[in-house]
Amino acid sequence: MSNLIDAEAGTERFGSYEAELKLVQADYSQQLDQIPELTGEPRKAAIAKVERALEEADELLGQMRIEKSNVPAPSKNKVNQRLRNFESDVDAAKRKLKSFADDRRALFGSRYKDDPEQDDHLAQRQQLLSTTDRAERSSARIQNAHRMALETEEIGRNTLSDLHSQGEQIRHTRETLHQSEGFTDRSIKTLRGMARRAATNRVITIAIITVLVLLIIAVIFSKFR
Repeated sequence: MSNLIDAEAGTERFGSYEAELKLVQADYSQQLDQIPELTGEPRKAAIAKVERALEEADELLGQMRIEKSNVPAPSKNKVNQRLRNFESDVDAAKRKLKSFADDRRALFGSRYKDDPEQDDHLAQRQQLLSTTDRAERSSARIQNAHRMALETEEIGRNTLSDLHSQGEQIRHTRETLHQSEGFTDRSIKTLRGMARRAATNRVITIAIITVLVLLIIAVIFSKFR
């Protein structure tokens, strides 16, 4: 039997079905090994159990074929080879089970006789048990899928809530930046006004000093004239 697929991105679902299939294979392989030692009702019960296990294996193989399309290209060859190995194992188990089911003397024990009507009743009974068991497994799978859908929906809601919260924070940050830009513009205008007033005061101061110097020179000149 194949080993579990290496954990790689995009192969998780395939690997999950593969792990489940290996458990089913271990179960029906054990039953197949026990069937040759059984006769009568225990043998029929074991055969019916293996039939149900093989039906479950077929369902898992179907899910694996679906998930195979989602596997990344680098892992395709590995996945295809392992899937073929599983299919080969299941087909071999089916052939082995058929050989056991065809051995009617071992199946019916000392009560064996060629009775088609009895065979039909047995087949119908086994088919009914198989259908019931398959329906239960399908129901369990549907419930599991529904649970996963609810979990995914909850994750989606949480993600949308986080995105909305982050959007609000971004908008608040943008508004704060706009306010800061306004404060900066007003500060620059104020500094420019102060610079202009300082320049004006400097010119006035220089003019006053110049006038005073001229007056002093005029006074001195008038005394020595």
